[in-house]
Amino acid sequence: MRAEQAHIPGGVSLVDAERTYKQGRSSTLQDSLGLATGVFVQPRFGSEESRLSIRGSGIQRTYHQRGILLMQDGVPINLADGSGDFQAIEPLALDHIQVYRGANAWQYGVANLGGAINFITPSVHDMAPVDLRAESGSFGYRRLFAGAAHDFGSIDGTVSASDYRQDGFREHSRQENQRYFANLGGRLNERLSTRFYFSNINSNSDLPGNLSKAQLRSDPTQAAAGNVSGDQQRNLTLNRVGNLTTLQLNDEHSVELTSFYSDKYLDHPIFQVLDVHNEDYGLRLTHHYRSHNGYRLSSGIEQSHGRAWDSRYVNSAGNKGRKVNELHNTARNSNVFSQLEVPLNQRWAAIVGGAWLHSDRQIDDRLRCNAFVSSFCLKQDESIEQSFTGRVGRLGLRYDHAPGIQFYGNVSQSHEPPTLGEMAGAQIINKNDAQTANTLELGLRWSYDRLDVDLALYRSEIRDELLQLNDSNGNALGTINADRTLHQGIELGGALAFGQFVARGQYLYNDFRFDNDTTYGNNPLAGIPSQFLKGELLWQQGGWYMGPTAEWVPTHYSVDHADTLHAEGYAIWGAKLGFRQQQGVGFFVEGRNLSDKTYIATTGVVADAKGQDQAQFLPGDGRAVYAGVEWRL
Repeated sequence: MRAEQAHIPGGVSLVDAERTYKQGRSSTLQDSLGLATGVFVQPRFGSEESRLSIRGSGIQRTYHQRGILLMQDGVPINLADGSGDFQAIEPLALDHIQVYRGANAWQYGVANLGGAINFITPSVHDMAPVDLRAESGSFGYRRLFAGAAHDFGSIDGTVSASDYRQDGFREHSRQENQRYFANLGGRLNERLSTRFYFSNINSNSDLPGNLSKAQLRSDPTQAAAGNVSGDQQRNLTLNRVGNLTTLQLNDEHSVELTSFYSDKYLDHPIFQVLDVHNEDYGLRLTHHYRSHNGYRLSSGIEQSHGRAWDSRYVNSAGNKGRKVNELHNTARNSNVFSQLEVPLNQRWAAIVGGAWLHSDRQIDDRLRCNAFVSSFCLKQDESIEQSFTGRVGRLGLRYDHAPGIQFYGNVSQSHEPPTLGEMAGAQIINKNDAQTANTLELGLRWSYDRLDVDLALYRSEIRDELLQLNDSNGNALGTINADRTLHQGIELGGALAFGQFVARGQYLYNDFRFDNDTTYGNNPLAGIPSQFLKGELLWQQGGWYMGPTAEWVPTHYSVDHADTLHAEGYAIWGAKLGFRQQQGVGFFVEGRNLSDKTYIATTGVVADAKGQDQAQFLPGDGRAVYAGVEWRL
């Protein structure tokens, strides 16, 4: 736990890349975040496209992501409407990952339900001058990575490049990605420092689609027939530049400016061919005050703007046919936020914060032809314009019981407008409100000798959660606001070292449900299991390590909100062996799902399956073995 995070009266965790996921295959978000306390993440088809959720955030969103702010070195990666791409992250190019669960990323102006994940790239002092790594394994998997760092004096920089390919466990699941990252900056004088971040990502993915439960049990390697005939894919090119500039005014006051610009092209043959060009930019100005007697104040203002030119065509075996729609979309956000920490005595501190948020969403339908009909043009104007304003606050207490032992509690509010994708198409008949919540959180952090414990209990009472629902007669309503829902649970994670062994893992208890809904009563919200356990036990000595890994979902869980169709739980195990050192040659060998179990990794989410088997299931990969070698100067 870094000193800055130790001041936060809520759930915060840190993933050290060197000590955790770089000891094995480093490909998907589950590889890098699977052991992070409070994070539920599952690859959708053994790929970088994942199901990501914290405290049930974006529970309806089974593709891309929403409800969590993704950042690189404090600079936003998300688009202005709140959606984001996992492909923008290269896990091997990171030093560590900061996870702020719920309202605990307030210093970044974050006021959503899930919080934020900050991917920290290494500085020249944290990275080897030259780092070369190659990984290979089952299902045609291959990843090549090269990184370098150099100190020029007052300015330093790092650069990395990676090439990733795999055929995939399933048919029609081939992927190819190339990523290039660089940062350059330093201290311009004794008070002013700046750093620029550059990214270029090219990602091409075949989409195998969902299977019915019967299909999955019969042959989990097959792809959905429609995905093959339509040659469904998701291909993107992303160019991004970010900047972080800090001006130290004096010993107590500093000003921090973050800014970014991203340009993204998406070629996405699915039910239609989506040809989308996104242009997003924004800045955040924050004033930090750190007094010598323990007062800490962070206040800021943030502005972001995004435009998307969304053209849609008939899908002719993966190629563009006749144009069926043209949407010009705009997202704007303004945010003013502040948080003050007041030391009450040597052990107690109070934290109070507030924020004002305003968002505009606009869809301008230029063709007026329903985007969800591909065989003919149904004349319909999908234009819509909405504004959302929220005022949220938080109050927290932190108690430092003893060195390494903290107790905390907070009450907080969240405010989350819909993304453009949730407003477009058939959903225009239902104008949505912003999703809001009141959250109570209690927990502790305990770091003593060779024990680290991170425990949080939370309860979020949500109004207007964005879900795809039916009415009481079973008619589809699209993405609308549920009246009242409840998200509550337990997040437990940490590590224990004993002798030459270390055990790491996390356990999640998720109780997400409707709250006396007129249609769904108190049914569980679909899509995420009520319990999830993942861990590893490694013997470590002199750079060597070996031991088993395991993942367990002990119970079945709902796929539809009506609670008529379920995914079964599972247990899988693996093992890893390797040798790592700060310089020279290292290697690893890792086996996954060594019992070759057929299981459901994640699912789609529907309103009411009426008890009938549907194509809503995504199988996990079968037995796999991966190996890698690394050389660091």
